[in-house]
Amino acid sequence: MKLAPSLSYTDDSSTNFPINGKDLADGAAATDRATIIFFGTAHCWNTNREAERLVSVYPKYRGKIDFIVVDLNNPSPAQRALIASYYRGYIPTIAILDSHGHVLYDRAGETASRRGDTSSLEALINSAH
Repeated sequence: MKLAPSLSYTDDSSTNFPINGKDLADGAAATDRATIIFFGTAHCWNTNREAERLVSVYPKYRGKIDFIVVDLNNPSPAQRALIASYYRGYIPTIAILDSHGHVLYDRAGETASRRGDTSSLEALINSAH
């Protein structure tokens, strides 16, 4: 998982969805570990800033928790159920499920007020696994 090129963190000019990666069409939450589900779109600097946080913590948690990234403008068929269950109509939205599928966190908005601050996001992830 990596950031898309040419993202803006101060305006809505970025035309790319902020996260690129392998298997981004996945829509199945893991049954043996915690899952973080990220909902966002292109043309949203809030989504870009939260995507930057998510990509930043990804190497630390890769293989320990499951990451699902949903481009709300182009969801896969498998992701439509996730949208119906966890998306609240505002971007970005993050949902965190424990290893039993119980929702621990499901909120819209950024997890920090300062760009690059991953402390709250990491605390949420750590509470799940």
